[in-house]
Parts: sequence; structure tokens; C-alpha cells
Amino acid sequence: MTIAVRQATLADVDDLALMFDAYRQFYKQHSAPEAARNFLRERFNHGESMAYLAYDGHVPVGFTQLYPSFSSVSMARVFILNDLFVAPTHRRKGVAKQLIDAATHMAQTLGAVRVSLSTAIDNKTAQATYEALGWQRDSVFCAYHFKI
Repeated sequence: MTIAVRQATLADVDDLALMFDAYRQFYKQHSAPEAARNFLRERFNHGESMAYLAYDGHVPVGFTQLYPSFSSVSMARVFILNDLFVAPTHRRKGVAKQLIDAATHMAQTLGAVRVSLSTAIDNKTAQATYEALGWQRDSVFCAYHFKI
């Protein structure tokens, strides 16, 4: 199995939407392929995210999406790795590592001081993957959300 990872472009929106919709279903959302395609198209059209796709031949098998941001304290660029998904058939084969490596390399190239992510508290598999790749769990800050 040879996996190729590359940065997604607007021309890849159909493949990316396929993975994005599967990712959302993993998090118990209803399938909405057209809405996924529109959401991603908007992100690309407005330069609001960067995405990477993993392919096994011509078949998309995973993706990651990052959102640019800034750290006021560091006075520097940061990225939020908001989405990471690998098709069940390709898990535990290094695909997530390749996607994460591509994303962090891009962030480093653009001068970011960090890439941050969060995952479900009960997603122990993802947590183990991140920790195995050298990510450190935040022990200083506690996340809060305000729903609107």
C-alpha cells in the first residue's frame, strides 16, 4: 500500500467532501454530502482553511483540515488542526501520521509557533496516536464553549 498525501485544492472538493462527510458521521452527525461540499467550497473560496488529502491510488482514504489563527501571547501565527479522519479500511497503517506530518510541516513553513487540536474525551485511540507522535496534552488551560 502506497499512500500519497497532498494539499487539497478547490478541484479536490468532491473527494474532500466525501471524507468530510464520513468524518462528521463518525461524530454522530447526519450524512449531508452536498452541505459538506458547500461548506468546504466556502472555506476554500475565502482562504479560511487548508486541507490535506491522503490517497491510496486514486481513492481518497483520509484528510485533515486546519484553520489559521494567531496567538496574542506569542504574537505569532498558530493553526488549529480541527479535523482528522482516516477511512476505517486504512486505520493503523500510518495514514494519520502522514496527514499530521504534512499539516505540521506546512505550519512550520509558514512560521507558526504551534498547531493545536482537540478530540473527544472518550476517543482514546486518537489520543494515543497524538501522544505517540509527540503531541502534548495541555495541562494548563481548560477549554470552555459558549453555544449560540
